[in-house]
Amino acid sequence: MKSVLDKNEQLLKRIAEEQSFTYKQVNSVISLLSDGNTVPFIARYRKEQTRALDEVQIRNIQERWQYIQNLEQRKSEVLRIIEEQGKLTVELSEKINNAAKLQEVEDLYRPYKQKRRTKATIAKEKGLEPLAEWLLASPSGDVNIEAEKYISDEKEVVTAEDAISGAKDIIAEVVSDDAESRKWIRRETFKSGMLVSSVKDAEKDEKNIYEMYYEYEEPVSKIVPHRILAVNRGEKEEILRVGIKVNSDTLVNYLSRKWIKNDRSSAAWIIREAIEDAYKRLIQPSIEREIRTELTEKGEEQAIHIFSENLKNLLLQPPLKGKVVLGVDPAYRTGCKLAVVDDTGKVLKIDVIYPHPPVNKPKEAKEKIVNILNEFTVEMVAIGNGTASRETEQFIADILKEAKNEIYYLIVNEAGASVYSASDLAREEFPDFHVEERSAVSIARRLQDPLAELVKIDPKSVGVGQYQHDVSQKKLSESLHFVVETAVNQVGVNVNTASSSLLQYVAGLNKTAANNIVKKREEEGKFTSRAQLKKVPRLGAKTFEQAIGFLRVLDGKDPLDRTGIHPESYDEVKKLLANLGFTTKALGTDELQEALSKLDLKAVSAELNIGELTLKDIIDALVRPGRDPRDELPRPLLKKDVLKLEDLKPGMELQGTVRNVVDFGAFVDIGVKQDGMVHISKLRKQFVKHPMDVVSVGDIVTVWVDSVDMKKGRVALTMLPPSE
Repeated sequence: MKSVLDKNEQLLKRIAEEQSFTYKQVNSVISLLSDGNTVPFIARYRKEQTRALDEVQIRNIQERWQYIQNLEQRKSEVLRIIEEQGKLTVELSEKINNAAKLQEVEDLYRPYKQKRRTKATIAKEKGLEPLAEWLLASPSGDVNIEAEKYISDEKEVVTAEDAISGAKDIIAEVVSDDAESRKWIRRETFKSGMLVSSVKDAEKDEKNIYEMYYEYEEPVSKIVPHRILAVNRGEKEEILRVGIKVNSDTLVNYLSRKWIKNDRSSAAWIIREAIEDAYKRLIQPSIEREIRTELTEKGEEQAIHIFSENLKNLLLQPPLKGKVVLGVDPAYRTGCKLAVVDDTGKVLKIDVIYPHPPVNKPKEAKEKIVNILNEFTVEMVAIGNGTASRETEQFIADILKEAKNEIYYLIVNEAGASVYSASDLAREEFPDFHVEERSAVSIARRLQDPLAELVKIDPKSVGVGQYQHDVSQKKLSESLHFVVETAVNQVGVNVNTASSSLLQYVAGLNKTAANNIVKKREEEGKFTSRAQLKKVPRLGAKTFEQAIGFLRVLDGKDPLDRTGIHPESYDEVKKLLANLGFTTKALGTDELQEALSKLDLKAVSAELNIGELTLKDIIDALVRPGRDPRDELPRPLLKKDVLKLEDLKPGMELQGTVRNVVDFGAFVDIGVKQDGMVHISKLRKQFVKHPMDVVSVGDIVTVWVDSVDMKKGRVALTMLPPSE
């Protein structure tokens, strides 16, 4: 038992060292996770144990621990198999136990692995292994005379040449299976190899997407992630041939120095030929596959990271609370679907207008819009950015100029709205609506509360990734789920208005528990306290503990229920307030804020037996009980007029919203049909390692028009002022 604990301690220390944390932090995280605590709960309510590690840091520790556990399991399995073969030495056991990567373990296991029938195994069946060992010993004797000893009609070794040929096959496999040699060649190939691509079938590349890769090479060690995924896709579509080019002479010479003990031996040329065969037939294809897999993983990791960061920023877009919104899902033939939603997201009206060809009824359409604006006192118009978006924008903008009240509009990225509209969830929510009508509702609600609406959609459908279809879908889904879960729990959820889709992302809750909360709410009316949630079926003590701090009861009996303070701290909080001469009714008042600002944190922390980090969070919640972290971000860019592609001139200064960030730059919505592109070199004067270091999805940025390609409908932008 002690040795297992010692081993775990070593592993935890290794993680701490790798990720620059203390052993205590890593140990606390793993212990808390093992006890069934969720990542959001640990990050928010167990700051003392982890010293305020955030969700990403906790997840990184969790993933590394899982990898190391899998590695240790594989080591045990490999050691067992080799020991069963009676071939496990102390030296080999040490090498396997000290391996830091799965690849190293597999390299060491390779010679002992049960192989399918190879040239070498056939040669061994013919009794030629002793000859191979004799040759590798670089003897001074005559090779042919030695080889003749192995001639056997029965074993189909007819001549000395047959024997030598079989021995060479065995030597080739021995060389190929050597872990040290493979490690050196892998490292050298990575260091000096070139990733090379050439055209295989240009006709399949109708839009010349892969033209730059028709004759292309770049050092393996320097190729950037998005180019790895681009050539992979080109290869998959059979447009490109892709491989790794390396100076094979250097690698074969290294192997020769290692395996030929005596250059003057009559066996030297045979070993050299076996080495050349080993490299060309066995080592090179295998190492190339391994390196390309490693490169692909690197590309996938980057693509998933970018998608995750973009999604996080999209989900945390500031909500436009308390607004009556008209949602417009634009279209030509089928008409523009309209949905008016009140300030809580409730649908007040559904309609359709036909302002565009082929139906072409702009007068009637205008009349309908004006009536809707007046009847429902609409404050904002949300227009989807799909087909006919810009024509609809022009139509709406002209009407708003004549409106009695000041009404702004916004172009809403409707990516995924159609996926949601056709889903079971949307049918359940709006059984009597057509698909496009549901889409108009979704567009309106995205403006009011992007997070609450976007959680209903598969994160892969929201249109903020790069090469998302070329990466491991399992890893992508896991990463995106984590991002959504983190965002939902950071913001908190109103338990009396949240949909089941939103609730199931709350720490500890699953689909069943989320549905049960909604069902209980519908049957018995609004929850008036957090404590009532204990009566919800399938919401046991552990689930309640994990979830309750993230669930808010905004107008309940206890004012603490609308904060991010966990009920486990309520007694201490009430004691703190009483000591200051307040009750919970004083939450958010200037008087309480002033009193709290004078506290001696250290003394109060000791008196209440609450950690200082937790106490700081509690004070913040008492000062700003309804705080929404999204409110501190820049507001969406509201519009009153339209811009056309033809209006753009080089040097023109504009404001726009960042819609997507990729490895090579950022796409910015400046109000014309196509988003403009700011290349990484035009983001700022200084060197930019990655666009994410400068901009994020949702940022409002000032840009200048660099160039306009009317034919392709492309706009190049710069964030460098003209003087620069």
